[in-house]
Amino acid sequence: MLFTLPLRVAYSLLAWLSLYAWFCHRYKHRNYEWSCRLVTLTHGILATCLSAYIGFIDGPWPLSHPGSPNTTLQVHVLCLSLGYFLFDLCWCVYFQAEGALMLAHHLVSILGITASLALGESAAEVNAVIFGSEITNPLLQARWFLKEMGCYHSFTGDVVDFFFVVLFTGVRIGVGAWLMYCELASPKPRWYIKLGGVIMYAVSWVFMVSICRFARRKSMKKYHAWRSRRSDELHLKTNGHLKNH
Repeated sequence: MLFTLPLRVAYSLLAWLSLYAWFCHRYKHRNYEWSCRLVTLTHGILATCLSAYIGFIDGPWPLSHPGSPNTTLQVHVLCLSLGYFLFDLCWCVYFQAEGALMLAHHLVSILGITASLALGESAAEVNAVIFGSEITNPLLQARWFLKEMGCYHSFTGDVVDFFFVVLFTGVRIGVGAWLMYCELASPKPRWYIKLGGVIMYAVSWVFMVSICRFARRKSMKKYHAWRSRRSDELHLKTNGHLKNH
């Protein structure tokens, strides 16, 4: 089985490349990032649904069984995601579209998935990390597409931002801390798998700091806009009252 894994990952990479090529052909009037974002959105939805099914239904439960042997379904999902991360890392490097933090996130993800596949264990917690990482991805892509279409500064954009911040904080930071504790407390996972989990959680916190700054700026902007509208309304009401007298 170990010898077939590189072939599965190669097929996965080819599938994501083919999907990207089709999106480029379908949306030729758009830039290349539009097509790449669609691939990212597709992977985000697929990975979230599949990893949720593995964690909540198929098992084993990652919080109680870290370091357990990989199941067939877990291996399929890891190969699928590994092919995507390889594609996206190459795309980001070629187009210089992301910073060092996102590239580090992709590299750690690739190394973690590869280690789990090679060892034949710890896919339960790696899939859980994929679930936590990808559950906010569709919202992140929706935010980008709204900006591209000029619809971001709307109620829809506010709803997307709100749920993104809530999910990121609750899942990646809150549940992520619980998962990291279970991983470190268990004697089963290898030390480098544990190290990878700590690094991924640290990266999440770096993202969280940026998100908090963004949320604060947006909240203050909304507050000042509300104060300005409120002041204008009071001014109009006062002027109207004076005119009546």
